[in-house]
Amino acid sequence: MKAVDHNFADLELPTPTPTGRDLLVKVEAVSINPVDYKQRKQATGSRILGWDAAGTVSAVGSEATLFKPGDEVYYAGDVTRPGCNSEFHLVDERIVGRKPKKLDFAQAAAMPLTSITAWEAFHDRMKVRAGKSILIINGAGGVGSIGIQLARHAGLRVIATASRPQSIAWVKELGADEVVDHRKPLAPQVKQVDYVANFSGDLDSYWDAMGEVVAPQGAVVAIVGNTKPLAMDVVRSKSVSVCWELMFTRPRFKTPDMIEQHRLLNQVADLLDAGTLRCTLRETLSPINGANLRKAHARVESGTMTGKMVLRGW
Repeated sequence: MKAVDHNFADLELPTPTPTGRDLLVKVEAVSINPVDYKQRKQATGSRILGWDAAGTVSAVGSEATLFKPGDEVYYAGDVTRPGCNSEFHLVDERIVGRKPKKLDFAQAAAMPLTSITAWEAFHDRMKVRAGKSILIINGAGGVGSIGIQLARHAGLRVIATASRPQSIAWVKELGADEVVDHRKPLAPQVKQVDYVANFSGDLDSYWDAMGEVVAPQGAVVAIVGNTKPLAMDVVRSKSVSVCWELMFTRPRFKTPDMIEQHRLLNQVADLLDAGTLRCTLRETLSPINGANLRKAHARVESGTMTGKMVLRGW
């Protein structure tokens, strides 16, 4: 297949009109995640990317009841629809939360996708319980950075992986009880844990270690798929629950509980405003344009990011 030349063009498009339960949001800041470059690589033509935003509601559809024009919001959106790398963006109100009052738009844009992913992984998939222990693989990444905090808030003892001095310091700042080096075999470094959350982009390399360190009747969760067959004997013999987390599942399939993302984003906003959670924004570019999107994609794709990358302003 011929490679696609992705040129991150700046385009003028008509402002969309919201219908049904959609909001039209005036986007003020966007965050870049691995899904952005993955979708870019899969694209066979022009596409608006971006699935993390904060902005102000400009207009609402006829069936919208949760927000009104002028409300400040943040959200991750729906991968089956055009993304938020646009000045005006349509999004279903059921997957939108109120912007944390104490965060500016750039800080708020860093939080939705990763918060939804970690929250759903813990509470909807593995159904974690306070007093237990968890290993978070890729603790310094976007999902890991908020995942450490949400796990601590859920009453878990947190072991996180990191290897570089700056990433080790970062995960300790976020509240990890223990840090282990993912560049070395994990099993000798980790005593048995009740839960394993693989928040890296690599399931295959970590699978055997996940099965070895998880406790009998524990649970493991992954946010990416495997590329090779996974040996199930260890987790099967331990009656371990194997879970998958994809935060786009609810909007993609219009599940009856779609509104849970609205509710959990509001809860995360409350925790951020209370100072219980801290923002994971680490790097910012301005303005939002094709050139800076190219830089941001390259930065996130490098695999060396700690926390989140945000673009703000037009």
